Amino acid sequence: MTKTDYHVRSIEEQDIPFLWEMLYASLHTREGDEPLQLESIHTPELSKYVEDWGREGDFGYVAVDQHGKRLGSITLRFYTDQNAGYGYVNAATPEMGMAVIEDARGIGVGSLLLRTALDEAKRRGIEAISLSVDPDNEAIRLYKRMGFVEKGLCGTSVTMVRVCASES
Repeated sequence: MTKTDYHVRSIEEQDIPFLWEMLYASLHTREGDEPLQLESIHTPELSKYVEDWGREGDFGYVAVDQHGKRLGSITLRFYTDQNAGYGYVNAATPEMGMAVIEDARGIGVGSLLLRTALDEAKRRGIEAISLSVDPDNEAIRLYKRMGFVEKGLCGTSVTMVRVCASES
């Protein structure tokens, strides 16, 4: 698959089941560990990332191949102190979630999703984006390359932030 074999589009209502799949795919387990149970995505700590998708402020994208197969997703959602996610910084900073199906990793799908989301955040006047990532997850290299910096730890995950500086 080459970069011309896929594109990114805004999340649509029919993508919500795929967002649940990608939430599960985003749960990093270390090599040799038992995979997490699928039901774990329906706990309050995790379900908040997809539940009631489409509320005010939510935005994101799905990468699809030329046949319409979904390859990955990126979501940005605002939280508050009362429903803070793992990468929560403050109520003005949306938390990003991203995952790419295993077959489509390493070919630029994640980079395209991330660039598209960053462009939209900038267009919306969002000052910063946060995320949470396991320090052993290879995606951390992509996040660093795209300007995210480590801001702290939440449990066993690294909280990273990227400032979306507006150009004058």
